[in-house]
Amino acid sequence: MRLLAKRANLLLLRCTAQPVAGLATGFQFQKLATATKSAATGAQHVIENENKPMEASVPQSQSQVPRAAAISPLTDSFGRHHTYLRISLTERCNLRCEYCMPAEGVPLQPKAQLLSTEEVLRLARIFVEQGVRKIRLTGGEPTVRRDIVEIVAQLKALPQLEHVGITTNGLVLTRMLLPLQRAGLDSLNISLDTLRKERFEQITRRKGWERVIAGIDLAIQLGYRPKVNCVLMRNFNEDEICDFVEFTRDRPVDVRFIEYMPFTGNKWHTERLISYSETVQIIRQRWPEFQALPNGPNDTSKAYAVPGFTGQLGFITSMTEHFCGTCNRLRLTADGNIKVCLFGNKEFSLRDAMRAEGCTEQQLVELIGAAVQRKKRQHAGMLNLSQMENRPMILIGG
Repeated sequence: MRLLAKRANLLLLRCTAQPVAGLATGFQFQKLATATKSAATGAQHVIENENKPMEASVPQSQSQVPRAAAISPLTDSFGRHHTYLRISLTERCNLRCEYCMPAEGVPLQPKAQLLSTEEVLRLARIFVEQGVRKIRLTGGEPTVRRDIVEIVAQLKALPQLEHVGITTNGLVLTRMLLPLQRAGLDSLNISLDTLRKERFEQITRRKGWERVIAGIDLAIQLGYRPKVNCVLMRNFNEDEICDFVEFTRDRPVDVRFIEYMPFTGNKWHTERLISYSETVQIIRQRWPEFQALPNGPNDTSKAYAVPGFTGQLGFITSMTEHFCGTCNRLRLTADGNIKVCLFGNKEFSLRDAMRAEGCTEQQLVELIGAAVQRKKRQHAGMLNLSQMENRPMILIGG
């Protein structure tokens, strides 16, 4: 078994994409599927001898993972069972946020290189059959996809899938949210980095702030408790931290402050990073009673609230206090690559495998399992991340 696992890893290495391009061919994937038929579900037990298990950051040891999860292709070599899949539906976006993409935009792939609706739904079904219970649709901007309502409806028809959400910039929510709700949409995250109109136009390089606010309020009226994602950056919007806290006074929203993260083309600098601890200190200067709330075992956000406020706040601390040990997320890019870590630059094309003649669903499952087995214990430190080639955020899908 050890030799088989090593052979599978070697073939995966040969099939690995270069930081953005150079993906495996269908023939290579068929070879890999043959080699990993046994290793995909059992390699985690073998690799334990070569990669020491994670320490206290993993809530369950390998022996404590339920048997069904332990033998799943979605369980990695550190015992992390992946039940959450983010699917990017498009590379296109109707904004040009400066931390997400270069000002000139990014080269878009031909439509034929992107997953079709049928391919998206097929892969989603396969992931759900293997244990995924939550899917979030991202982009680009997922609402620019014309068939997003139908995609949500088809996903909700999957018997074992418990939750479907989207991450959106909110520009068209006043028009799209009611049909999405009727299709079964469970939740939505809305990106908003400023409560000031002029500043919104500066960071997004587009107009539309009023429409985003209207979309948030409509979501509340329809019974959602939307999450509002705010990327904090020094000398840009740190003077609005308390304004966002105030935004939660009478609105049932979860404002989540996200530490500024490095991606290709976003001109990341460490001095622009505002840490979680610094943000909490700023808030407590005005609201000393600002307090932490309980978190779930796989939450990426550290929850807080001001007592008496309707909404709450959260902190996504990817840079200063990573949460790799409890990560249960996988990503599927719009062009069909499985990405096992947001900050990892190794990708594997499920699209090429799926389109290869004679590729079976079992082989796709084995390929997914082999990719998951290569997930590292944690991502690199933030200074190393800033030097690594990776896709622009717009091409990853959040």
